[in-house]
Amino acid sequence: MSKINTVLVVDDDALLRGSLESVLESLGYRVLTAADPDTAYALLGTEAVMAVLLDVRLPSMSGLALSLAITHRWPQLTGRIALMTGDADATDVRAWVRRNPCTLIRKPFAFRQVADWLGAVAHAANRTASAG
Repeated sequence: MSKINTVLVVDDDALLRGSLESVLESLGYRVLTAADPDTAYALLGTEAVMAVLLDVRLPSMSGLALSLAITHRWPQLTGRIALMTGDADATDVRAWVRRNPCTLIRKPFAFRQVADWLGAVAHAANRTASAG
């Protein structure tokens, strides 16, 4: 399947991962899931993805640090990572967003928010693919 339709969901909450997987697959996306940063990084090393939905609070590494690692290794994903958090007003998250403009999806969220963001990313990816 094309990377244009592939999304990686990284969250340690199995229920949320599964819910996002079901909803996004019903919308026609191919969904990869990871419960931890190591698995996410390994998947990105073997699978081309269009976008990443990334939890900010992961057990072994901050999603913020993982976001940096991802965009350093795969710069084409810059602007294609949405940070998901129930802690959007925390000092570290607010400072991060000021320094690194990015999409922030506040938990709890409506799946429509995620679908709308992915639609915009897919549209941009299609424009880039057709221009190149």
